[in-house]
Amino acid sequence: MFVPGHYREPDGSWMIDLIRSNPLALMTINGDSDRGPFATHLPVIPDPEMTGEWSADLSDAVLLGHMNRANPQWTALETGGVALLVFTGPHGYVSPTVYETTPAAPTWNFTSVHVHGVIEKFDSIEETLGVVQSTVAAFEGAFGADWDMTDSIGYFRKIVPAVGAFRVRVTGAEGMFKLSQEQPAEVRDRVRRSFSEREQGHYRETAELMRRLPG
Repeated sequence: MFVPGHYREPDGSWMIDLIRSNPLALMTINGDSDRGPFATHLPVIPDPEMTGEWSADLSDAVLLGHMNRANPQWTALETGGVALLVFTGPHGYVSPTVYETTPAAPTWNFTSVHVHGVIEKFDSIEETLGVVQSTVAAFEGAFGADWDMTDSIGYFRKIVPAVGAFRVRVTGAEGMFKLSQEQPAEVRDRVRRSFSEREQGHYRETAELMRRLPG
C-alpha cells in the first residue's frame, strides 16, 4: 500500500486498535494465471495464546481466521504461502464546501491497515474447532451479549468439518490514516466538526480519530 508520509499512523497502537475494532478483513492471495487473485471477506482475531507486546509494524503477531472449505480460495491456500489481510476502518466523503475556500477539490478521508503474513493451515478438527471457539469468545466479548456457547459445542462439531481454519504469522504491516493532515489546522477542524454532526456512525468515528491526531 502506498502511504504518503503525512498519512502514516501516529504509532503502532492505531493499527492494533483498528484491527480489533474492525475485524472483518479482506484476505487476498495470488491465484493462477487463469483465475487471478483470490479474495475473501472473513473475521480475523489475534491469537489468544499470543503473549507480549505488539511491535510497531505488527511483525511477529499471530492472527487466526476461518472460511468455508467449499471456497476455492481454501484449496488455493498453502501452508508457507503469503497472504495480505486488509482491514478497513472509519471513513467519509469530504465535500469542498467544508473548506470554505476556492479553488478546492473533494476527497475521501479513510483509515486502513494492510497486514502481510505467512499462512499455516490447520488440518485437525480439534484445531479448527478451537479457532471457531476463540472467534466466538472474542466477538461476544467485544461486540455481542456475552453469549455462552457451551450448549452449542455439539452443533459446532457437526458443522466444523466444512470449516477451514488457518493462522497468519505477521511479517509486517502498513497503516494509512488519511485524516486531512495536509490541510491547515482550521480546515481540519471544520472537516472534523462536519463529520461529527453527521448521522452515520462511520463519519462520527472518523471525527473522533481526527480529534486524536497529534499536533
